[in-house]
Amino acid sequence: MIDDHRSIFTQIAERVEEDIIEGTLPEESQVPSTNQFASFYRINPATAAKGVNLLVDQGILYKKRGIGMFVATGARALLMERRKDQFYEQFILKMMREAKKLGITAAQLIEMVQKGDEEN
Repeated sequence: MIDDHRSIFTQIAERVEEDIIEGTLPEESQVPSTNQFASFYRINPATAAKGVNLLVDQGILYKKRGIGMFVATGARALLMERRKDQFYEQFILKMMREAKKLGITAAQLIEMVQKGDEEN
């Protein structure tokens, strides 16, 4: 599961984010400890803590002293909004630029998207 091309702590943070978005980790639920992450991924606990602390810094997780880390209220909505922004920047704008090069109008793009939706 670990990708050698990206930092491990970033991948830990992304895995937790994905679990929150998918509902595997609902708001106010406890997140696995850094030791559990370290054991599962066979990494240094400090590396796992760095990933978890990224999410604390972003307001996605919070610490209950002596108990552990928990998913913050509103974390899923915050992550969903961030993902939508990233989707727009990474896919929609890129698609629009390519469509413009190919002479595809906005109306034709909408038709293509609707066709794709029907096929899925």
